[in-house]
Order: sequence, then structure tokens, then C-alpha cells
Amino acid sequence: MKIGFSMDLRPSFASVDVPLVPDEAPLHPVPDPQGWLGPDLARRPEDWTYSLSDAQIADLRDAIARVEAASIEIAAIRPGDFPLPSWDSLLPLLRKDMFEGRGFAVLRGFPVGELSPLQRCIGYFGIGSYFGVAVSQNAKGHAIGHICDLGVDDGKLTGRGYQTNFRLPYHTDSSDIVGLLCISKSMSGGLSSLVSSVTLYNEMLKQRPDLLRVLMGPVYRDRREEIPPGQGPWYVIPVFNLYGGRTFTTYVRSTVGKAQRFTELPRISPQLEEAMDFLDTLADDPAYHLDMDLQPGDIQFVCNHFVMHSRTSFQDDPTRSLRRHLLRLHLACADGPTLPTVYENLRGYNKERRPAGLLLEGVRLNVPLEPVDGGPGDPRRRMRERI
Repeated sequence: MKIGFSMDLRPSFASVDVPLVPDEAPLHPVPDPQGWLGPDLARRPEDWTYSLSDAQIADLRDAIARVEAASIEIAAIRPGDFPLPSWDSLLPLLRKDMFEGRGFAVLRGFPVGELSPLQRCIGYFGIGSYFGVAVSQNAKGHAIGHICDLGVDDGKLTGRGYQTNFRLPYHTDSSDIVGLLCISKSMSGGLSSLVSSVTLYNEMLKQRPDLLRVLMGPVYRDRREEIPPGQGPWYVIPVFNLYGGRTFTTYVRSTVGKAQRFTELPRISPQLEEAMDFLDTLADDPAYHLDMDLQPGDIQFVCNHFVMHSRTSFQDDPTRSLRRHLLRLHLACADGPTLPTVYENLRGYNKERRPAGLLLEGVRLNVPLEPVDGGPGDPRRRMRERI
């Protein structure tokens, strides 16, 4: 079985061919510092957490005040607008963790309780600017997304899991880095969880190489009505992509299932179904993943290419006094790893050849200060049914 486009499935819109992976091509384990085990890291939280010092918090406050005084739009903030002199040794460590280390880090001590919603967004965006350029996350052009339960049903076509209180299966986002700033916690549940996709690749190679090869072939995904200029309503890209001696992973299982609405696409084969089931089972195994209970003021940075993330279901207090609320950044990083060519199928590239965001035609990049629906079309189409 050689994997690639058949001529009758070549899309009419711009798309890069999926590379051929012949059956006879040998596959080898990927040695990579991103290939960790969750229980090992759970015993060494000091290896991946960084606490802000008083001097660093003071610099953060000064930078926020500077942006406010200059009336700089949040989405326009760049490092030159947001000086953090006492962070000079910290920021390179965090960046190295993303692309050369374990693929994630947690920064502790952002003073969320002492800042207004505007100041929180300024401070968070300013920190993010040192990693990369914030890109749009949704059809409304949000450069900061609010992760909270808005009553959405992610089983519906335009529903998004981050606007529900359901469990989110392990997945990747489309940016180089995803950042999550915890503003407040839920009444119960809502644990964050990470798993090394490098480890999952190596384990599948060891246990089920036949299924690994399936996930290295074409997997068709639905854009869920968020279609960038020049792109089509669906795209194709493998889950695991070998390039430059590393394995790059992109996986959102729900988009694979939703793509079945397109009659021109092949049906999900039993082999692909089994392969995704096996991958999900591995990721769910406590022997591989790392759970963490993010506290208000924690910022979790994750490199999507090498780490998948998940979240347990949660319940907010009915009075909203205890509501799970996080702020999300999607960052395109100029110094990120060179990506497989087929990654252009995700959302295209920006001018620096990094994963572009979801900025639709006629939509301007913006930062909402409070939770708001960011999906396409009528939001009533994606809301949960009232019981």
C-alpha cells in the first residue's frame, strides 16, 4: 500500500500532496528530548515549572502600564513595546523548552487577581510576543481566545470543544505554540493533561507498526466552515509526519469524523478507525501522560508539533462564582522547527513560513476582553439542547 493522493481525490483548491510512504520503507524510533513519560515528569515538577520573581512581576506591571499609557492596541503589541529586562535569562529557557526540550513549560505567578481584564490581556499578549506572533484562532479573528463553557455542543458541525465543559480528547492545535493562562478554576474537574506525541509514535512503532503506517498516510479533515482564503472546506494531512529526523504530529479526531459529510472523500476505513482508537488508548494511559491542575496565574506553553493536550470534563458553580476560565494564545514562531511541506495544508503559512492563523477575508485581528463566541455563522446552530 503506497500512500498519497489518487488522481480523482486531488482537490480543486490549493493543496500539497501527501508524501508517499512505501510499505517496504523501514521505520525507526525517533530519539528526541520530547519523548518523555508523564510519571517521570510528575516526580520532577521543578524541571518544567518556573516561578516569577518579585522583580519580574514588577517589570511585567511596568510594561503593562507603558502599553496602556501609549494606547497601543493589544493585537499590535511587540517586544519593543513591552520591555521585560529582568526576564532576559528566563525567556531563552522557556523558548528552548519548546523546541529543543520536552516541548512544554509552566510559568507561575502572573498576577491575575490584581489586574483588570484589559491589563491581563495586555500582559499575557506581551509575554507571548517574545515567543512569536499571535495569530487568529477562529472565524471572528480572536488573537486571544477565552476558554470556558459557553453552552456549546462540540458534536455539532461548528461546535468547538474549548467552548464546552466536556472532556477534550488528546489533540493538537494548528499553531507552533499554544499558551493557556489560567484566570480562574471550575468548581470541580478541568485538569489539564499533556502527552508526548514523540513517545506515542515510538510506542506505536513498537506495538503496532501496521497501524502507525496508516496514521502516516492521508487523513482527511473538516475545516468546520472556517475556510481561509484560497483553501477548501476540507484538507488532508497525516497524523504523524517524519521530517529532518523528527516526527511532527497534527491530530484532531473530531475533524476526521466530521469530514465524512463530504461525499467525494473516502470513508474512514476499519484500519484508520483502529489506528485512531489505538492512538487514543495510548494517550489515555497514565503510563504516558502528565496531568496538572493549573492554578490562577499559571501559564502553560505547549509546542503542538511534539506534545498533544487534553482536558478532563468540569463543572462550574451555577452562580458563576467558580468558573473555569483560561486565556489562549496561538503563536507562530519565526525560530520554530522547519516543518514538513504538507503542513501548508493546515491553514497555510505566514510570510515567515510559519503556520498561519485562521484570519478570514474581511476579518481584522482583535482581542475580546471577555468570553464571546468566536465560531462561524449563527451561534445558535452549535448550542447544547436545553433539558
